[in-house]
Amino acid sequence: MTVTSQEKKVYKAVDIFSGAGGMSIGATMAGIEIALAVEYDKSAADSYEANHPEVKVIQKDITEVNPKEHIDFKPFVLFGGPPCQGFSMANTQTRNDKNKNNQLYKEFRRFAEELQPDWIVFENVEGITKYNKGLFIKSLYQEFKDLGYHNLKQAVLCAADYGVPQKRNRFFLIGNNKGIDFDFPAPASKHITVGEAFADLPELCNGDQVQEKPYKDLEVELPEYVKLMRGKSKKCTQNLVSRNQDYVIERYSYIGPGQNWKAIPSHLMENYENTANCHSGIYKRLDPDQPAVVISNYRKNMLIHPFQDRGLSVREAARLQSFPDSFEFKGTLQHIQQQIGNAVPPLLAKAIFEQIISASNGIWQNNIS
Repeated sequence: MTVTSQEKKVYKAVDIFSGAGGMSIGATMAGIEIALAVEYDKSAADSYEANHPEVKVIQKDITEVNPKEHIDFKPFVLFGGPPCQGFSMANTQTRNDKNKNNQLYKEFRRFAEELQPDWIVFENVEGITKYNKGLFIKSLYQEFKDLGYHNLKQAVLCAADYGVPQKRNRFFLIGNNKGIDFDFPAPASKHITVGEAFADLPELCNGDQVQEKPYKDLEVELPEYVKLMRGKSKKCTQNLVSRNQDYVIERYSYIGPGQNWKAIPSHLMENYENTANCHSGIYKRLDPDQPAVVISNYRKNMLIHPFQDRGLSVREAARLQSFPDSFEFKGTLQHIQQQIGNAVPPLLAKAIFEQIISASNGIWQNNIS
């Protein structure tokens, strides 16, 4: 069964490499309807499908997907971010042309060529700008220009500048084939802090697996960010925390807000052959008065709750990514943690899609094939 566009004017989109659907949430908030999503990882696809029941989700290797078998209209926008491990500056082992993930951008190009959307939004890690000494981005520019996307703009945006309580940088390359000028959205004047984001979330313990728990009662009015995240949710769900060994919890007790592993007494770090190789983000306690550091792999990095000696819960990490509390993640705890860490923050995506719609200024009309 194919998805067809409606007769009324709507903004339809295709999300590829969708993950759990962070960008799709932002697009939906901006007024865009997602017609099709493609994701290879089953747990992520299950999360997407559970939270976007109206979207046709294809859980399959994208190289085997023919988009025109699933939609028969010209989308307003195609968006997505090919797996980024091959471009990440943190990846020192397979950050090269032999990493097969580095070739998946060609699938984005193929979808753009076959569907000819009015807009393309290509997203990835900041490190992609330096990959192959910048030649990769120049080549990508040319490939999209060859498809008719001459109005291309690129930028590295920090999620904290767009209402997300996290200092997370993402690369965006945005273009259209309608001759429309585009400028990236202006940053907000105020950052949301971890303390604000966590204001009403319940206290938990190391290893807690509590599916549902009441929100914390506050004597003051809820912060606006909290109101936005809670929506109509009555209880806090997916309060799931990895269980760390007792020696890890002891290490946490020595680390103050904003501090990292360097605050841990040396005798408690003797299992490390060389602490000089420890990344600054390891054993990092979040500062309640600042946006969070990047939470890409918060379990592995041992990110610490700002006040309690434990790791982050699923709902806390989701709050730091601006996933609404109503979002239900599927899969094992480890799979869920990876889905959250891999996601594009929805509020960052929302700002971008709102800007695209504003730039279009009603020019676009449905084009039914």
